[in-house]
Amino acid sequence: MTMTAPVSAPSDRSAPEGGRMEDQAKPSILVVDDEEGICSFLSRALERRGWRVEVAGSAEEGAQKLERIHAEVIILDVALPGRSGLDWLKELMAGGYAGEVILVTAFADMDTAIDALRSGAADFVLKPFRVEQILNSIDRCVERTRLTRENYVLRRQLSKKDNGRDEIVGRSDAMTRLRSLVQRVAPTPSTVLIQGESGVGKELVARALHDLSPRADRPFVAVNCAAISADLIEAELFGHARGAFTGAKDARKGLFYYAHGGTLFLDEIGELSLTLQSKLLRVLEERRIRPVGSEQEVPVDVRVVTATNRDLKAEAAAGRFRPDLFYRLEVMTLTIPPLRQRAVDVPELAALFMRFLPARLAVPPLTLTPEVTRALMCHSWPGNVRELRNFVERSLLLGEFPLDDLDTANAAAVEAGLAADPSLCAAAVAGNPPCAPCPVRHVRMDGDNDVLPLAEVEKRHILTVLARCDGSKARAADLLGVSRKTLDRKCVEWGV
Repeated sequence: MTMTAPVSAPSDRSAPEGGRMEDQAKPSILVVDDEEGICSFLSRALERRGWRVEVAGSAEEGAQKLERIHAEVIILDVALPGRSGLDWLKELMAGGYAGEVILVTAFADMDTAIDALRSGAADFVLKPFRVEQILNSIDRCVERTRLTRENYVLRRQLSKKDNGRDEIVGRSDAMTRLRSLVQRVAPTPSTVLIQGESGVGKELVARALHDLSPRADRPFVAVNCAAISADLIEAELFGHARGAFTGAKDARKGLFYYAHGGTLFLDEIGELSLTLQSKLLRVLEERRIRPVGSEQEVPVDVRVVTATNRDLKAEAAAGRFRPDLFYRLEVMTLTIPPLRQRAVDVPELAALFMRFLPARLAVPPLTLTPEVTRALMCHSWPGNVRELRNFVERSLLLGEFPLDDLDTANAAAVEAGLAADPSLCAAAVAGNPPCAPCPVRHVRMDGDNDVLPLAEVEKRHILTVLARCDGSKARAADLLGVSRKTLDRKCVEWGV
């Protein structure tokens, strides 16, 4: 905190430069000062740079303004008629105010400065000040807000188990169409409802929608509505003021706040109470949230993506889900079929898990032989992709595939599919996409013709992959999901 030169006229700059915020990121600012000259000067200087500015001459007038507008930054004088700026700052923080406050004063009082910072002020500026000093302070406030949101989102992401690459895997017709729809819908601002059984990968699709959207560089916040108690979910989403309920000792920002500018993914949306559904509908319509226990509404810029394993249309007809919210969410519906209906995707998924899980578990990978892959494809996978991933992890820990744990409920459909689809060559059965065009003839695993010993199938497949990798054993081993040492041993055995 240092004394500066008297208030100066605005410089010739009429737009931010030197890495300042882009115009579309400009915050709304409320200037609260009983000196009309200060209010007029700051209003002109900030509006020239694209900010929206409101002014007030007292804390009481400032509070009235906040009932109508949301100010992301408040420039607040300490010495005000009536309620002091410092007292109002404490009330703002207790009430869950989500913005930043810059205190200004004409008195270099260290105790006041310490009290202000402890009360929640973002900065403390002495009068007289230069316009550049205020501009820099505002920039720091906005940057701090951005970093706070990003850090919160990153902590949530790191606290979750990593499931591997964030991509939609599968070459079945259903998954091919799903990828096409995601690419088409992602760039739009439309609300999306993702439907599918538990474990099919609904969050993966939601992340793909975010990553392919203009919001990709902003936060992606995911929340499982079924994992949070009904008493706390509203505060978790919208935030709360201090004292809003028992145990709310401090004000807290909600997930809508942290997802500002990005995407909020509400998984298991069907678990929300009817009361909260009504509040969520209002947020979607008005783009404003009200923290629990607060009188102030806060605007939010968030794309909402929801998911459910229920039939929401049937739930709405039965009165368990609000029809108006259902129709608001059903702007675009993406349906992910269960794994039992797309057994052809199992090899690629198993190979994916076999590539990244061994390093995390510090165990050697296992070979996905045609026999193992066929058994995996014949299992019905009631837990879908999540169950498959857990099976691969369990196999790695055991050092072998516990195939006796798998049923054959899906065997007939898989065998029929193998017999009907000539593209299911040995490469596909071994967990890799079929080559097109294939450098060797397809080796079928069924029927009366072209039946080969398993060792010959394995050899042909490995040599085919090695040829496609231009002889690079490192790349081939990675694609095959085996260690380089295993591949070298095989090549020596075959004299390659």
